[in-house]
Amino acid sequence: DEKGAILKIPAELPAHLTTQIQNLSLKVFKLLECKGMARVDFFLKNNQEIIVNELNTIPGFTRISMYPKLWEASGISYPQLIERLIQLAFERFKNEKRIKTFFSPQNL
Repeated sequence: DEKGAILKIPAELPAHLTTQIQNLSLKVFKLLECKGMARVDFFLKNNQEIIVNELNTIPGFTRISMYPKLWEASGISYPQLIERLIQLAFERFKNEKRIKTFFSPQNL
């Protein structure tokens, strides 16, 4: 529902908090070895303490969903986002196909 919530993108935060949250998002994404799309959600306490709320690995992906709207605010349109995610999936497939694992009882 387009009128179900009010999205303020970008959030009305001081620049230093925005930067901290962006950096923390990347750290969480990498630490949890995420691939493709994910959205990291935060709480901001009154004392400006940042708390990681959740990592959403399957965020909403309609034109009115928060995930594509956040990218749109960064200058990446919905079609561009879809193309980029497909490109990342092909790259990941190619890399994983190249990686061969081999197990032999003689190696023990």
